[in-house]
Amino acid sequence: MSDSIHRVTGTLGFSEPMDVRPQYHANDIARDVLNVVPRAVPIEDLRLRATAPSLDSEGFRIVGHVSRVGDFRNREEIERVHHAEIRELLSEVTGADHVAIAGAGILRFGERSPDSGAHDNSRPARFVHVDVSDGSVGKMYARTQPDNGRRARRAALYNVWRVLTPPPQDVALAVCDARSLCEEDLILADAIFDRDGAVVFTLESWLLRHNPNQRWAHYSNMHSGEALVFKTHDTDPDVAHCVPHGAFDNAECPVDATPRVSIEMRGCAFWFE
Repeated sequence: MSDSIHRVTGTLGFSEPMDVRPQYHANDIARDVLNVVPRAVPIEDLRLRATAPSLDSEGFRIVGHVSRVGDFRNREEIERVHHAEIRELLSEVTGADHVAIAGAGILRFGERSPDSGAHDNSRPARFVHVDVSDGSVGKMYARTQPDNGRRARRAALYNVWRVLTPPPQDVALAVCDARSLCEEDLILADAIFDRDGAVVFTLESWLLRHNPNQRWAHYSNMHSGEALVFKTHDTDPDVAHCVPHGAFDNAECPVDATPRVSIEMRGCAFWFE
């Protein structure tokens, strides 16, 4: 494989500071308080890299992984089959001593699909974000860490993102190389998980201000037999800390392509002393 670089130009939603704290909703987006500015940025296609990215360096990697799930819309099957698959996958790629699933699988649908917005938290994220902040992730670790009498020397939170529709993706996922991220570009915000007009819970997260030094990437033509694993937090200060990410329209995709459907799972990994 050559080491030539192929980039597409994609428009990502970056945030600008506000006089009030930003907030965004899983479902009722009319109530969002955001200042999102779309910007066209170069996004590298990682399929052509001779040296694959890593979780501890760039903060993401793609892995071959075939799921035994027959119906990803079946919540019972997701809990019975896919949770164990993701625990096993994250244990293998991270070398962690213990992995716990953090939350249910989230199905998302590109806007050309009638299912986009018709189900709970089912739209692609059109603004760049990180799922958690340093201030909120501790509760997630505390909830998922096993009571085994051992002290965790390291904990990390991962997102496992998989497409369920055939390639190419009309709405692709861009990830930011963690090494190019500047802490000053992160903006605290509240992610509000609402349902039927009521707030179920709120989670502090990060939005991202644009910086030309940021390096963006994606994997073209993803298929259901692989998964993109990326990090959203790590307590180890010597490795990639978090990976901002967001959806963009792939200009190289035919207009009649199947609207993208994807599922994402989150897992907390622990290493013990």
